[in-house]
Amino acid sequence: MPKGTSVILDARSLENSYATIIPSIKPGMRILDVGCGTGAITAGLAKATGPTGTAVGIDSSDHLIAKGQSDHADITNLQLLRADLFQYEPVEKFDLIVSARVLQWLGNPYEALLKFKSLLAPGGKVSVLDYNHVALEWQPSPPQSMRQFYQAFLQWRADAGMDNEIALHLPELFRKAGFRDVVSLPADEVYTRGAENFTAKVRIWSVVAESRGQQMVESGYVTEEERLTAIDEYDAWIAASAQQMIMKLTDVQGVL
Repeated sequence: MPKGTSVILDARSLENSYATIIPSIKPGMRILDVGCGTGAITAGLAKATGPTGTAVGIDSSDHLIAKGQSDHADITNLQLLRADLFQYEPVEKFDLIVSARVLQWLGNPYEALLKFKSLLAPGGKVSVLDYNHVALEWQPSPPQSMRQFYQAFLQWRADAGMDNEIALHLPELFRKAGFRDVVSLPADEVYTRGAENFTAKVRIWSVVAESRGQQMVESGYVTEEERLTAIDEYDAWIAASAQQMIMKLTDVQGVL
């Protein structure tokens, strides 16, 4: 993850960014959060599972793990580790494995699910919360510069092997991997003008242009001028015209 993404990650919590998993959490559970970032959601998992439970978060980004370890040092049943999922071999299995907004960045989500399966205790549950980026809705339509940037973003992702509609395809992947009782829970992120943090939430695409956009410029998907114009015009649109943004999000759960 590029530097600067912690601004987005730190604003998340179990309650505001992964509420669909809360009913599945029981006291004493051993929980793994894959792609935990700074551990903002993982900290909530640790608290929800209580003093007899444990939450472990793993992420491949050194700077995000270091920040999370500092931010949540007071939570004794929370462990944040810098680790590659496919090399991670804990001694104990987990009762619940969660992964929020992470598999969208992988070119091999099916293999990730198989790895989750190998880390899960019998009867345990896996939950993957992820997007259908193609179905993003803005009201009214944002400036052409941002619409063009967003299409370039989707193309950049697709060319790198990432699935822009992974939320639609996860149930089939779950079943293929051998999970049962697969369910899809709607978890759309709806941001409407007048709501708390509306500007910060809708501005996620300016943040993407500021961070991932630099990688896109280096790869030739947009020019630097196009990137900066998209940010400036989108921010002006948010201030003057934006009414609502809906990011299509689904929590897919399955049992081993």
